[in-house]
Amino acid sequence: MARTKKNPFEQAHIDLTRMIPLIVIGLLLLLIVVGLFTSIYTVAPEGLAVVKRFGRVIPPHRKPGLHFKLPFWIERAYFVPTERVLKEEFGFETVEAAQRSRYAKTEEHRRQSLMLTGDLNVVDVEWVVQFRIADPDKYLHRVRDPRETLRVIAEAVMRRIVGNRLASHVLTLGRDEIGAEAQTLMQEILDTYELGISVSTIELQDVTPPDRVKPAFNEVNEARQQKNRMINEAEKHRNQAIPRAEGEAQRLVSEAEGYSAQRINRAEGESARFTAILAEYRQAPQITRQRLYLETIDQVLPRVGRIYVVEKGGTGPIPLLNLGDGRRHEPEPGAKKEAR
Repeated sequence: MARTKKNPFEQAHIDLTRMIPLIVIGLLLLLIVVGLFTSIYTVAPEGLAVVKRFGRVIPPHRKPGLHFKLPFWIERAYFVPTERVLKEEFGFETVEAAQRSRYAKTEEHRRQSLMLTGDLNVVDVEWVVQFRIADPDKYLHRVRDPRETLRVIAEAVMRRIVGNRLASHVLTLGRDEIGAEAQTLMQEILDTYELGISVSTIELQDVTPPDRVKPAFNEVNEARQQKNRMINEAEKHRNQAIPRAEGEAQRLVSEAEGYSAQRINRAEGESARFTAILAEYRQAPQITRQRLYLETIDQVLPRVGRIYVVEKGGTGPIPLLNLGDGRRHEPEPGAKKEAR
């Protein structure tokens, strides 16, 4: 009995029919895996996630942690670092931020940092803008490139503020004032554009004259510092001399007042003493006159010094009275007193 030969097309059809369930199962597993991977996402601790369904924002914004969304890219999550402090550098670029940071300054940076002041001088201004993203929705959808818009606004604001001031003020004392004013004005413009950005600080890192005029500028600074030093020394000398003169004048005035009070008190005492003596004199003139005479002699004789009595034919002077120390000396035996 002869065997019939099988049709190869029928054999292929039979094999394909057997593989269809396997293909379907494989596709289903693939869809499940892709669905899981596209529906699970994680939000980092330093920000929020904005979820959009077919391009439309689905509130609220997702907080840090594990979240789910519709799979197969029906919903997309966009991470926005709202808790991170971001910064933009102007006039320079940080190449390496380590223990010792290195900075680079290209021609583009020099073009950006050179500014014209109000007195038609040129200064080289380097500054840093630190900001945070306050509204993720506005940050993603109001402007096509928010950070580039921020840079353009910051440069325009800084040129405007520097252009309204003198070069000497910008180079010396105006850094804090310029930074505060630039922050206020820049925030107003950002709010007008609804960028969803909050400016934290604007710090002027380095403000110098251009390289060509730095030697002359340094000489001017040295002269200004010497002037301030001489003014400070003069102020110091004045602060020392004036209190000293005022103290000396006060001392002289006090001494004069004391001398005046002393003379007045003495005069009043002498007047009272004279009045008392006069009253006693009127009662007993002779006794009072004799007492006054003795008191006067007692005051005068100690000033006279020693008195010597020389005897005729004697060999030397004989001390009669030693009034210098207030003691009376008795004459030696055999010496004779001679009245003078």
